[in-house]
Amino acid sequence: MLKKKLNIWMPTLVSLVFVAGLIVGYLVSGNNTNGFFGKKNNALQEVYNLVNNKYVDSLQTDSITGLAIDELLSHLDPHSVYIPPKYLASVNEEMEGGFYGLGVTFEVINDTINITRVLKDGPAFESGIEVGDKILMLNDTIKLHNKNLSDEAIRKYMRGPEGSTMKMQLVRNGKLVTQFSKRGLVPIPSIDAAYIIAPQTGYIKINKFAERTYEEFMQSLEELQKQKMDKLVLDLRGNGGGFLHAASAIADEFLDGDKMIVYTKGLHTDKEEYKCQKEGLYEKGKLVVLIDENSASASEILAGALQDWDRATIIGRRSFGKGLVQQQYNLSNGGALRLTIARYYSPLGRNIQKPYDKGLEEYEEDLDQRYFRGELTIADTSMPKGPSFKTAKGHIVYGGGGIMPDYFVPYDTTKIKSLATKLYYGNTLNKYAYNYYLQQKANLVGAKTVASIQKNIVVNNVNWSWIQQEAVKDSISYSSISEKEKQEVVLKIQAILSRQIINNSSYYEVLNTSDAIITKALEVLR
Repeated sequence: MLKKKLNIWMPTLVSLVFVAGLIVGYLVSGNNTNGFFGKKNNALQEVYNLVNNKYVDSLQTDSITGLAIDELLSHLDPHSVYIPPKYLASVNEEMEGGFYGLGVTFEVINDTINITRVLKDGPAFESGIEVGDKILMLNDTIKLHNKNLSDEAIRKYMRGPEGSTMKMQLVRNGKLVTQFSKRGLVPIPSIDAAYIIAPQTGYIKINKFAERTYEEFMQSLEELQKQKMDKLVLDLRGNGGGFLHAASAIADEFLDGDKMIVYTKGLHTDKEEYKCQKEGLYEKGKLVVLIDENSASASEILAGALQDWDRATIIGRRSFGKGLVQQQYNLSNGGALRLTIARYYSPLGRNIQKPYDKGLEEYEEDLDQRYFRGELTIADTSMPKGPSFKTAKGHIVYGGGGIMPDYFVPYDTTKIKSLATKLYYGNTLNKYAYNYYLQQKANLVGAKTVASIQKNIVVNNVNWSWIQQEAVKDSISYSSISEKEKQEVVLKIQAILSRQIINNSSYYEVLNTSDAIITKALEVLR
């Protein structure tokens, strides 16, 4: 019985031992050479030394380290995470707002890389790479076609040091072409869209809070104000968070005086307050903030501050519920640890972290459970159980499980199984839009507005036949299609092509015309 118990617990014990020796001691003690265990060895230190020096077989330190760290962190909270060395660069690039590469998007069709979009003014654009180019070879030695490469592997080939040159063998309009292109900075924008959505009404969609988010936001806000905007829809749906300082800086643009935006505190960290520090650019105009079940962390900080001060109307569905603050520590193996060091609190003192005392698995299944409980479709089921607080205007708000919207808009469950959704995520619509663009390029390339693109896009019976054939290839059932589904498919195609021809903002400009939460927001702002 003892042996069976040891066999069950041995992976965990070894994991904890390795973590203690390899990482936690380093983090906690800094330059203290005695490490986590202090001057005098204890049982854990002794076991670590014995395993490290006496174990019968050699140990693959990297893989064991990763497993060990994950095991330890699984006993802490859901948001303390280990980032292995091979993923750290891409994670940092996402938050730093850019990487060095070509500035193209691609689609692998028939085992060949097809350039589907060239970012305007990016390195590829400057060197003459075109939509429709097919990449066969890099630097005369790296074959890229007929190799069944993953998207991750292809991106790795495309990226590299700033200023480094890529020699590409391409197929362009049926002919072999040699193209040289220097890698340059390719921004990863935080602002998905910014445009006038209705008379004197602006719309800004933020996808994350990264290093350059505040700068991008200010540029967007100033541009909209030049167009006489006096009402704003701020869309934080699907925004999983990011840097706290970016969210608080944006909040400062909406709140006056020296109002509290958020404060943080933890067992080993002093209380830190984030307050308004300057006159904001948009302190008076009407403001609506959109959230959903995937709005988390920094998104909730921003929405919570605006709600606590009665500054904005919140529309959508209850947010994720992440009220923990992480700090990233770089590790000697090239990886990093994002460790939860504090909780954050809204101006009224509410922490919106949802419970995680029943284990990581149940915590991660919470969003699925919200769906099965009917919470995403029926407002009454989403009432929070946390402590209540009252704003200056008598508005009751809650802690303990996300931000509750002032106006609930149910999730459209029909979209989960809709043909348009399946075709989009199965990549059928992206492939169709790419081929449509190549065929109709002469008619589309001069389009400057979403209206002109929509006018020129005609989906006829021949097109539907092509989509149906591609759907079958992607294992998507296409037995019949209703008129409503047809309209949804066409709208998605128009959105994809608008992004292709004009910019990313136009993609949302198309889709927002049939968005229930957007409709409610505009109704509230009238």
